[in-house]
Amino acid sequence: MRPVSSVPPERPETRRSIPRRVVDGPRLALSWLTVVPVGGPHDVDRVDARGAIRSTPVVGLGLGAICALMLWLLDAASLPSALAGLLAVASLALLTRGMHLDGLADTADGLGCYGPPERAHEVMRSGSAGPFGVAAIVFAIAVQAVGLGALADAHAWWAIVVAVAVGRVAVVLACVRGTRSASDTGFGALVAGTQSRVAAIGWTALAMLFATVAVDDRWWQGPLVVMVALLSTHLGVRHCSRRFDGISGDVLGATIETTTAIVVVGLLVGS
Repeated sequence: MRPVSSVPPERPETRRSIPRRVVDGPRLALSWLTVVPVGGPHDVDRVDARGAIRSTPVVGLGLGAICALMLWLLDAASLPSALAGLLAVASLALLTRGMHLDGLADTADGLGCYGPPERAHEVMRSGSAGPFGVAAIVFAIAVQAVGLGALADAHAWWAIVVAVAVGRVAVVLACVRGTRSASDTGFGALVAGTQSRVAAIGWTALAMLFATVAVDDRWWQGPLVVMVALLSTHLGVRHCSRRFDGISGDVLGATIETTTAIVVVGLLVGS
């Protein structure tokens, strides 16, 4: 998640009205997180970023619906579940430009290196995936592919939507006020600390409510899985913030992929 390289100052002449800001938030989130060619504000400031991050779970719902529909079609075509899951994960990567997987690889390499935060930043900006990064990508893709395929095999379509959407809810929690950026420029500086605790709690509550329909005959399992997944990745973000002296777009990408994988596994427990 590194669509910007600097944070331009907000100039008085470029300030937009509140209704326009409300519209720009979801459009900017869609532009940042997917390949959908929607326009957004030319100059993006932290107010725009706040609206975009707050709209991230909505984009997650759309991506989850697309993923569930694709798996439904592949299931109807009688493809093996593991292959269907792999194709679904590949499609999600294409729809999101592979940014989240790239962020996961960079974050894993940064965590795996020795030295101060500056050394970790250097490794993460190197542009190539090291052994930790490659292992993280392979593991995440394998877990998600097999897991999503198994959910499709069980016709748990809502569970698929929940898994993908909750991965984006985790981004809101990762950008809650008090979170600092690892750099004065870049995506982290634009979004870190922009989300209120009300927004984080609200999206968490909605995700848990929506998850009550994710597992047949066990309404409580979905909310429990969502709570555990979001808590786990929240702790992971805090660890990354300490290790890197703040968060970055890479950390947010890793948060999405990790949360999605945890939710997929959790929803399959007892199946």
